[in-house]
Amino acid sequence: MIKSLFISMRPRQWTKNLIIFAGLIFSQNLGHPLLLAKTIIAFILFCAISGAVYIINDLLDYSFDQLHPVKKQRPIASGALPRPAALAAAVILGFAGSALSFLINLPFGAVALSYLLLMLGYSLWLKRLVIIDVFVIAAGFVLRAAAGAEAVDVPISDWLLICVILLSLFLALAKRRQEMKTLENGAAAYRQALSDYSDKLLDQMIAVVTAAVAVSYSLYTMWPETVEKFGSSNLKYSIPIVLYGIFRYLYLIYRKDQGEQPEMVLLNDRWLLSSVVAYVLAVWMIIYL
Repeated sequence: MIKSLFISMRPRQWTKNLIIFAGLIFSQNLGHPLLLAKTIIAFILFCAISGAVYIINDLLDYSFDQLHPVKKQRPIASGALPRPAALAAAVILGFAGSALSFLINLPFGAVALSYLLLMLGYSLWLKRLVIIDVFVIAAGFVLRAAAGAEAVDVPISDWLLICVILLSLFLALAKRRQEMKTLENGAAAYRQALSDYSDKLLDQMIAVVTAAVAVSYSLYTMWPETVEKFGSSNLKYSIPIVLYGIFRYLYLIYRKDQGEQPEMVLLNDRWLLSSVVAYVLAVWMIIYL
């Protein structure tokens, strides 16, 4: 049962929590031992909180997941993990993760608790509302980034937050598109909001957000405050890497029918993963060397 519980916490999706490290990295404090330790603890706490949310979501979607060709294999939907045990684990993880977050500092605890409440609201109701559903997903990423900044008590660039919002919207819209393609005529029965989307609408939204991500990140790298902060204008040389990553993801969702599980797309495609590694190395060299 322990293994089933761990799987229900969706550890592969914890890669989304890595954005917590953005505040530490872009504040040029990666080499600060205490701040690095606080960020690692913050990451672990968010993994516990998000794990609780995933379990609750699977409990609420129990009957719907049984209709999904892939999700019906999840421990709760398949019956491998008893629902009472899953609920107890989710309550403990959510409460413990939120309570311990306040030990880092009050602002971080407040953001962590806000994330938990927002994601519970998403699981209970907000995911049924067209367009709002993807904005809530984006808000979850923003709260993760804000939590990382609060953990080390540093401000985070408005431009960087805009990039996070747009990129997470891009991923959420791609996820919705692939859900519709996977479920086809059963999409509306699985998730109410899917009945209000269409392939054409999602494609238009993805196109708008893709352009916005590219423009926003480019402006961020060349913004006077960014250049002054890092003492260099070289961050603009990371733009081609970001564009390649976006285009590769578009290729995977449109030509390879991927995107329903963004974390699996990243982990399974060596070219996309290589672009992420290249970006991290480029940023590290530009900011720290």
